[in-house]
Amino acid sequence: MSTGLILFAHGARDARWREPFDRVAALVTRRHPGPVSLAFLEAMSPDLTQAAVALAAAGAERITIVPLFLGSGGHLRQDLPALIAKAQAAVGVPLSAVAAVGEDAAVITAMAEYCLHSGAEPR
Repeated sequence: MSTGLILFAHGARDARWREPFDRVAALVTRRHPGPVSLAFLEAMSPDLTQAAVALAAAGAERITIVPLFLGSGGHLRQDLPALIAKAQAAVGVPLSAVAAVGEDAAVITAMAEYCLHSGAEPR
């Protein structure tokens, strides 16, 4: 069964803001056997429904949404369920979401390591 991945980010008016997300998507696309798309909550395209429609058209038989957020605030607790329902109505495949990427222990550890490395005294 082909699983599509939607990497879901906030979005911003500055087009350069999306550059790290494009790099993440490129890395995921190289390793994930199914179709992959970015989607944005606001200010950028595609939105969640557009991304879901594209993945279903690309052969995804189910779609997992991976929130590229540091935590589960209002956008993920309130906005995302409504957006998933809207996208679900537009595609004939099941959609589900996992926890925010920033809640994963490996991501938290990587951020801590970055902070420690960034604050290291020059030798």
